[in-house]
Amino acid sequence: MSENSARSVTVERTSTGHFTATNTRGGTISFGTGDDSEFTPVELLLAALGGCTAVDVDLATSRHAEPDTFTVEVSGNKVSDELGNRLTDLAVTFTVTFPDGEGADRARAILPRAVKTSHDRLCTVSRTVEIGTPVTATVEGA
Repeated sequence: MSENSARSVTVERTSTGHFTATNTRGGTISFGTGDDSEFTPVELLLAALGGCTAVDVDLATSRHAEPDTFTVEVSGNKVSDELGNRLTDLAVTFTVTFPDGEGADRARAILPRAVKTSHDRLCTVSRTVEIGTPVTATVEGA
């Protein structure tokens, strides 16, 4: 385990149903309940799943060729059952095209392996979801 393994964000309420998450580097993202165009927490989870693998795949393939298109579609079904509210049938689908050329041929060739390696080993988000990591929720001072 690396020395700098801790990760955190702070979520602050900005108004009823609206929040801003701030990372340790000062970056922010706003989200809410879905009553406007802001992302919901579920959509942020889907974005994190796709974004994590997209970063890995982009780093592996773009060193050989710049893609013409690079899109990641992430979907799931929200259900409410005896286990509570959750997502099922999560799917991450890549649509990536490269121009003609030797480097692009190499990028196309490694694309499936890059997606598989990210999913199976590298993407912290999908690995955490698939393996299942307990979450604790506490109230400070309570």
